[in-house]
Amino acid sequence: MSTPLLSLMLADEAATIRLAEDLAAKLAPGDVIALEGDLGAGKTTLARALIRAVADDAALEVPSPTFTLVQTYPGRVAIAHFDLYRLGGPDELEEIGFDEAIETGAVLIEWPERAAGRLPEHTLTVRLSIEGERRRAEIIGGGSWPDRLARTAAIRSWLDASGFADATRRHLAGDASGRSYERIARPDGLRAVLMDARDRLPGPPVWGGRSYDDVAHRATTVAPFVAMNEGLRAAGISAPALLATDIPQGLLLLEDLGDDFIIRDGVPDAERWRVAAELLAALHAVPRPDVLPLPGGDSHHIPPFDRDAFLIEIDLMPRWYAREFAGVALSDEAEESYAAIWTALHARLRQSEQSWLLRDYHSPNLLWLPDRAGAQRIGVLDHQDAMIGASAYDVASLAQDVRVTLSPDFEAEVVTAYVAAREAAGPFDRTAFAAAYAISGAQRSTKVLGGFARLATAFGKPQYLRHIPRVRAYLRRNLAHEVLSDLALWYHRYLPLDE
Repeated sequence: MSTPLLSLMLADEAATIRLAEDLAAKLAPGDVIALEGDLGAGKTTLARALIRAVADDAALEVPSPTFTLVQTYPGRVAIAHFDLYRLGGPDELEEIGFDEAIETGAVLIEWPERAAGRLPEHTLTVRLSIEGERRRAEIIGGGSWPDRLARTAAIRSWLDASGFADATRRHLAGDASGRSYERIARPDGLRAVLMDARDRLPGPPVWGGRSYDDVAHRATTVAPFVAMNEGLRAAGISAPALLATDIPQGLLLLEDLGDDFIIRDGVPDAERWRVAAELLAALHAVPRPDVLPLPGGDSHHIPPFDRDAFLIEIDLMPRWYAREFAGVALSDEAEESYAAIWTALHARLRQSEQSWLLRDYHSPNLLWLPDRAGAQRIGVLDHQDAMIGASAYDVASLAQDVRVTLSPDFEAEVVTAYVAAREAAGPFDRTAFAAAYAISGAQRSTKVLGGFARLATAFGKPQYLRHIPRVRAYLRRNLAHEVLSDLALWYHRYLPLDE
């Protein structure tokens, strides 16, 4: 018998539900969880709680699949709940869609012994037994489960020590960096957002012996997030309050700013975009430090948007968009010309006004807080990769949102709101800003074309391809500015941006 990864006593039904939520927080497509134990050991309680947690619906009806053999539930991860008690034999698993369920979601099994060796090696087994008035849970598993189980147990322990004992946990989001988020709710109703972001190693060397993370100044710990978050709050901006931090473990407990983003009912909201532009104007109107304090006396040096960071991002385009998406193999001459043009544009951009560059200041990271006043009505998330760079960059990120189509007129209104707010605050060079805006918008669009083509091609995420026509349209708008005439000619000659 395998040594359990975890063995714990469950004092009551609430403890069983907590265990289910801890497992649900780390559940992923392809997972198989097998529940073993005698009648009355708590298998049904655990199964229902896990399904409800994944569906984020505490009232979800979860009937026993004893007679139907399988019940399916949508959610963050689709779950197929199997009860194999009435299964005639392992050969019938295929008939009831067992293998297909693993391919399309997660599987939860009662009476797994009826599968007779057909369960995958990475199955997580939860063995429940009765010990007096309590229950014991022994958890055994392979694959990535040892790491995930240790992490979710550590998070539960940290929450208990941080004033969130007996809190419910619901998976909220995850991103390509490996960060994940949970919504945490205490019994008294206080809500928070947990950021789970363990330190990660930089990737392999790709640029002069340095990793992409190193060259592009991407955060590999939570420390930059903490520093920038507190810097933004000190500047009067609605970044979430830090309720608890454990930087070495990569755990943060953040104020929950809600779910109302600047997109309203699926449509860009003009007022919310205007306020977001005015927030940037206020941020850029005052000089900002390039060193910020961290808890414990340490400090974070905000890196510059230097030439290598600028160039490694646009280097994605010839590798992935041109070659893999457009089917164009660029000549050495074309690539050398491309690099020379962008190097000159970076030098031009470095002469423009510099400030905090939040990097992804766009609709997925901007919340609407109607109960607050002025620019504080915008809640700002996801700023750990901030740099010191052209003020115009974040304006372009906002007004040329790669996730939602903004018409030329809508874009112009956003830019006009920013410029008006800057001019109201003091002297402002419109001409220099317009050039920096065009360069920044073109660089960001070019980077995104390459990045989205890479995600679709190398990582099997074709959903990113639907954004490419929109991003190409933004790039064409930017190329109309005279500062980009050489770049416009390059695209015309080597890689036409067709409609």
